[in-house]
Amino acid sequence: MRVFNRHSRKLQKSPEAVGKLLDSLASRSDGLWPHELWPRMAFDKPLGVGAKGGHGPIRYTVESYEPGRFVTFRFTSPKGFLGTHVFTVEEADGETELTHTIDMKVRGGAILTWPMVFRPLHDALLEDALDKAQASLGGGEWERRGWSTYVRSLRRLLAKRRR
Repeated sequence: MRVFNRHSRKLQKSPEAVGKLLDSLASRSDGLWPHELWPRMAFDKPLGVGAKGGHGPIRYTVESYEPGRFVTFRFTSPKGFLGTHVFTVEEADGETELTHTIDMKVRGGAILTWPMVFRPLHDALLEDALDKAQASLGGGEWERRGWSTYVRSLRRLLAKRRR
């Protein structure tokens, strides 16, 4: 099964300012990834081609990276996730668009776990990331958006399972 999932936000800042957020991924000054609410993104070395890491049970390797412009991650786990996820920064009509795209095929058990578990959590996490990016760029206070009952239930269930 093919999966194409896209989240984007137009921001009233320069591509350079938004690019700095992208470059801060997994650093101590990460202004994009919502690690306050979700598993932290971490790598075995600084963000760059060949860095290995991920967040929670999602593992990946940095496949390509152009500072301030884009970073492409290739999934290595969970089993059955075959493809990439990408953050891009692009100028668009006097604004800057920050986009995250998953382009993958899912096989085996992932045919069920993607739509039932991973996609709802992913969608909530990415909206939190875009909200954090906006706030980091001076767009007001970063407030957690209301998660659906289903997402809250999944988070509780997974937290119990980790304990």
